[in-house]
Amino acid sequence: MAKQRRKLLLVDGYNVLRSGSRYRDMRNPGPNPDYDTDSFNRAREALIDDVVMYAGRDFEAIIVFDGADNEYSDGSFEKIAGVRIMFSRAGDSADKVIEKLAWDARARGIETMVVSSDAAIQNTVFGGGVDRMSANGFSRAVAVNAHEFHLDESPKTAVKNTVAERLGGDTVAKLKALRDSL
Repeated sequence: MAKQRRKLLLVDGYNVLRSGSRYRDMRNPGPNPDYDTDSFNRAREALIDDVVMYAGRDFEAIIVFDGADNEYSDGSFEKIAGVRIMFSRAGDSADKVIEKLAWDARARGIETMVVSSDAAIQNTVFGGGVDRMSANGFSRAVAVNAHEFHLDESPKTAVKNTVAERLGGDTVAKLKALRDSL
């Protein structure tokens, strides 16, 4: 069996939620009372779902949210459907965590992709040989994946072509005339 390449997908959580076209409208809490206290809850949940679907079996995925201004954030993580979700430690930015994770992964020979529209992160990680994708690029890729998934799930009917459908109109008319003359 061929050895599978190790890949890591690092997502700059709040940057993607603010810059990704797919998540802009989700930040509005709307009439749903479950989202009254935090307008980002709906968008965060959608991002997690999208990363799970996008990463699939190809990537190990980590979403890093900025917890720098939260005095209770300790940098711990939880796993949801195989994706690590973490908030940076109080006082540390998500940017620094992403840069460190990306550099460490590349040092271990892991193919790494960082999703962020933050120019500083993109320039820093690209200089270390890490691939990058913008928040809108990720939004488009997720939309394509969702569309393809929907197509795979929709019922399909087999089309049976008759001989008459495959022949030209003149030939069909001649064959009908021949049949009727018998």
